Amino acid sequence: MLKAAVVILNWNGKDFLKRFLPSVVAHSEIEGVRIFVADNGSNDHSVEFLRSTYPEIGIIPLKKNYGFAEGYNRALAQLEAEYFLLLNSDVDVSAGWLNPLIELLDSNPLVAACMPKIMSAERNDLFEYAGGAGGFIDRYGYTFCQGRIFDSIETDYGQYDKQRDIFWASGACLMIRGPLFKLAGGLDPDFFAHMEEVDLCWRLKNRGYRIMVEPASLVYHLGGGTLPQGNPRKTFLNYRNNLFILYKNLPEEFLGRILFSRLLLDGLSSFRFLLKFSLGEFFSVFRAHMAFYRYYGRYKQFRKEEQKFISRFEHREIYPGSIVKEYFLKKKITFQSLRWIYRNP
Repeated sequence: MLKAAVVILNWNGKDFLKRFLPSVVAHSEIEGVRIFVADNGSNDHSVEFLRSTYPEIGIIPLKKNYGFAEGYNRALAQLEAEYFLLLNSDVDVSAGWLNPLIELLDSNPLVAACMPKIMSAERNDLFEYAGGAGGFIDRYGYTFCQGRIFDSIETDYGQYDKQRDIFWASGACLMIRGPLFKLAGGLDPDFFAHMEEVDLCWRLKNRGYRIMVEPASLVYHLGGGTLPQGNPRKTFLNYRNNLFILYKNLPEEFLGRILFSRLLLDGLSSFRFLLKFSLGEFFSVFRAHMAFYRYYGRYKQFRKEEQKFISRFEHREIYPGSIVKEYFLKKKITFQSLRWIYRNP
């Protein structure tokens, strides 16, 4: 069995592969590690390019575009490895990026998954939106990172260079124990894309495992390659999937109150889009809520099956207040500015 399988999911991303794959190949030459590209039914000759240029890379052809979640589920079902490294196709990696992640998981069997520090590929001094230096969540399900709260992105000056527990690890570069990925049920295919890694990390934490960031590992992510910020489809997926996450993972005693509050906050958020004349995003929030109601019965059965895990652990990495209030009303735009005891554990 492989020590680690680095798996890049690709859909019509030949240009990304040309630009970013050289660094992955150059800096992943470790015994027991192999690179794979799972292709989601591309029609831009990505597979032909890989076969002719990188014959050493394993190719996992999928029949169509299954999205991020189901695409990875189908690809990883065909592999056996101690660790899976899920890597976006638009990521540049640095020398020695893999060793710290492997060493972290090797050193503690309770750490289910980890991530590197993720910087912007366009401005290397800025944290990248999709993960920064580790992901967190507030009690209402809004996600944020060390290095990024909503649209405020910080400059890196070493303020988050400490290995620590986080709530979620970014799907842009996520190393996870192979058997645990499969035992937890993988990524939820209903999500299609966006926030499926947050859901997976929460399910793992409900089972008593830890999620960590290892800043000694460094990568650079372009981001927004498939769906950029402000795209109505992305807005729809983010809002819908966030409601899915809350319903699937919240303890019963908090579920009704938190979900009701979240729906109200989403309504306020939609009117903010309206004031900005972003009609596509305004209607995306409404569509997300309608989709959530349609899936309600389906996820009710999931909650029943997961109930033995949901309430077992208190997660101190959940911000106990509202990050919306802190950011928009109190103008707390950096992770360090939050009044939170866990900010500096």
